[in-house]
Amino acid sequence: MNAKKIRTAAAPSINIGISADERETIAKGLSALLADSYTLYLMTHNFHWNVTGPMFNTLHLMFMGQYTEQWNALDIIAERIRALGHPAPGTYKEFVKIASVKEVTGVPRAMDMIRHLVAAQEATARTARELFPVVNAANDQPTADLLTQRLEVHEKTAWMLRSLLED
Repeated sequence: MNAKKIRTAAAPSINIGISADERETIAKGLSALLADSYTLYLMTHNFHWNVTGPMFNTLHLMFMGQYTEQWNALDIIAERIRALGHPAPGTYKEFVKIASVKEVTGVPRAMDMIRHLVAAQEATARTARELFPVVNAANDQPTADLLTQRLEVHEKTAWMLRSLLED
């Protein structure tokens, strides 16, 4: 039997007004944001499942709102990486390697969960903010918009969590 050669057309090159080098740098920064965001999502979901104590109901519900918001953001970040022509990281191994947010071992007490989440929200905000100079230089408004939205969420969430730690 003769196998017919199937021709597949090469994907057209990306020509969106952002150079290949700039797109690569932005995608790398967004990959770090995705890794931080996924680690934060997982941490928040873990704490939702395992929180105990007098603030159980409040924290359980608060954490659910936070991890749900975070889950929805993951797709937006990954799709922007893909729109820039690069693969999005998608394994624990890749995330652990590039995330600035570190996993928490064990089950912390409720107030320590809050402290961990404040630190993780702030770290994720810093990761997003560090990408702005490259994004602005490349005139990449969609990524700038994404970063602005993520910063607003992370900074507001960190503030709300920090408020629980005040006397």
